Amino acid sequence: MPNLAIRTETMPSSPIRRLVDYANRAEARGVHVHYLNIGQPDVYSPEAFWSAVKQTEIKTLEYSHSAGTAGLRAALAEHYQQHGIDVGVENILVTNGGSEAALFAMLCCCNPGDEVIVVEPFYANYAGFAVTAGVTLVPLTARIVDDFRLPTAEEIEAVITPRTKAILLCNPSNPTGTVFGESALAEIAQIAVEHDLFLIGDEVYREFYYGSETLKSVLQLEGLENRTLMIDSASKKFSLCGSRVGFFVTKNLDLIAAALKFGQARLSAPTLDMLGVEAALRNTPPTYFAEVKAEYMARRDVLVSGLKSIPGVVVPPIDGAFYAVVELPIDDSDRFCQWMVEEFAYEGETVLMAPATGFYITPGLGKKEVRIAYVLDQDRLRRAMKCLAEGLAVYPGRVVAEAVAA
Repeated sequence: MPNLAIRTETMPSSPIRRLVDYANRAEARGVHVHYLNIGQPDVYSPEAFWSAVKQTEIKTLEYSHSAGTAGLRAALAEHYQQHGIDVGVENILVTNGGSEAALFAMLCCCNPGDEVIVVEPFYANYAGFAVTAGVTLVPLTARIVDDFRLPTAEEIEAVITPRTKAILLCNPSNPTGTVFGESALAEIAQIAVEHDLFLIGDEVYREFYYGSETLKSVLQLEGLENRTLMIDSASKKFSLCGSRVGFFVTKNLDLIAAALKFGQARLSAPTLDMLGVEAALRNTPPTYFAEVKAEYMARRDVLVSGLKSIPGVVVPPIDGAFYAVVELPIDDSDRFCQWMVEEFAYEGETVLMAPATGFYITPGLGKKEVRIAYVLDQDRLRRAMKCLAEGLAVYPGRVVAEAVAA
C-alpha cells in the first residue's frame, strides 16, 4: 500500500481530546467523569439564536457568500464599533469557527517554511494549523513561576530570524487565563513594526476579562492597521461551540482579499448558524454577558480556592478566559491525567484534565502541569476538586510538596 503523507506523522494529536476514550470507558464502568479537559461551556446560548433558527422561513438551505452573510457582517461591525474597534463589513470574513480564521491567518501571512512566534503554553491546535500551512512555530516561553507574564522585548527579539513573519498572541490566553495589558501590547507592536511583522491577535475570549481596565484589541493599536489581524468566534462569545462560526478581521484589505480566496475554496460558512449568530448579536441584551462573566468569575474563585487547599499545587493569577494551567506535585502530567480516568475514582467520580505538555513546543515543559477548563457549575467544580485532591493523595507518581516548592 502507498505510504501516507509525511504531514500525517508531524500532525500532533490533541492533548485536549486524546484521553476522551479513556473517560468514555470509565463512564461505561459506571464512573461519573467531570470533563475539565475542553472549553465546552455549559452556560446557555442566547435565546435570540434559537428563535432565529427555529422561526426561519428558509425552504432551501443554500450556500452563503464565501465572506459570510451581509447581515452577519453588518451586525458584527456594529458590535465591534460599540466596543471601540473601528471596522466595517469590508474588514470582516466569516469563517468556519475561529480555528479556520487562525489557519487562514497562517496561510495568508506566511510562505511554507516561514516562522510564527507564539507564546507558550499556547492553544494546542495552533500546532496543527502550522503543520497544515507548512509554517514553523517558534516558542517564546512564559513560565508559571513568573505568572505566565509576557517575556521581555529582548527575549522576543532574540528568537526573530529572517524567516519570521508574524507574532501570534492569544489574549486573554487559552490555556493560562493570562491577560496581556496595554503596555505588553505596545511593546509587541513596536517589535512588529521594527521587524516588519504581522501581529495576529486571537481574541475569542475578550468578553471574559475579569480586570477593571479596558482590554485593548490589536486592531486598536495605532500605526499598525496593515499588519494586525484579529481572530474571533461565536463559540465562546455566545456559548455556541457547535455553530462553527468564526471571524477573520483586519483593516488590511489585501489580507481580506487573500483570505477570501481560501474562503471561496471551501465555499462558505454554515448558513443557518450565521443567521442565528446575527440574531444573537443584534438581540442579546447586555445582561447576558454580565451574567455569564459573573458566573465564570465565581467559578474561577471556586477553582482557585479548591486548588490552593491541595498541598503542593501552584496556582498563578487567572485574569480572563475560563482556563487555568496549574502545577501539580506529580511526576508526569500525561501519565497522571490518564491514570485519573483509567484507574482512579473517588465515590464513583473522577476528573478528566488536559496534560499541559501538549500546549508547549519546547521538549520537557509542562510535565508537571495540567490545563483545567472551569466550564462546569460551581457545585460540580467543588466535587471535581475533591476528586483531584483525593487522586493526588494516592497517585503512585506523586512528588512531595517540598520538592515542588524547591
